[in-house]
Amino acid sequence: MMPARESLLDAAFAALARRPWAAVRMVDVASAAGVSRQTLYNEFGSKEGLARALVRREADAYLAGVERALRAPGDGRERLVAVAEWTVSAARGNAVARALLTGCWSASLPSLDLAAVASSSAVPAQRRADAALPSPGELVAAVRDRAATAVGAGNGGEAAPVCESAVRLALSCVVAPPGEGAGGGTVGELVRGALHRQDADREVLSPPPDRF
Repeated sequence: MMPARESLLDAAFAALARRPWAAVRMVDVASAAGVSRQTLYNEFGSKEGLARALVRREADAYLAGVERALRAPGDGRERLVAVAEWTVSAARGNAVARALLTGCWSASLPSLDLAAVASSSAVPAQRRADAALPSPGELVAAVRDRAATAVGAGNGGEAAPVCESAVRLALSCVVAPPGEGAGGGTVGELVRGALHRQDADREVLSPPPDRF
């Protein structure tokens, strides 16, 4: 059985897909999750606490997807392509993830200060949600560092700028999706081309595992 906290976050996310956050009622979230309103308040403390927990969960889910992409088969370039494709896919299918990555929070989303807030919650997960939430720049840095470690093979310092370029190119495709009118090409093709040009004169990404 799914824990009450996850059920409530799922219910809140589903409600946000149907109406602006300002119109989402705590009683409706509790009812959709099949728990009491008191259980909801025990977990999150307030509607703002619920919103912070939801945003934290979506940030964690995005970074978990990055980790999966970095375990994809192929050489360093293909794993960076997988990260870029995941970034665009996550932003396209999830309004909260898109806002986290771009910093553009529409009026239909929770209005949150990303800075930490005072927390008196006894729930560890809520205390984490009440801590500072990641800015777009912090997410880029987190992805860059994870990618440089995963694909650098001892050249993490040299690989970091290449990894950051791939992430930032992916974000440009989130804001302005590539298409025939923009010169054609998918995000994967654009990142492959950019990495090929950037790394034409020196090898900074690790070879495929079967070459070791």
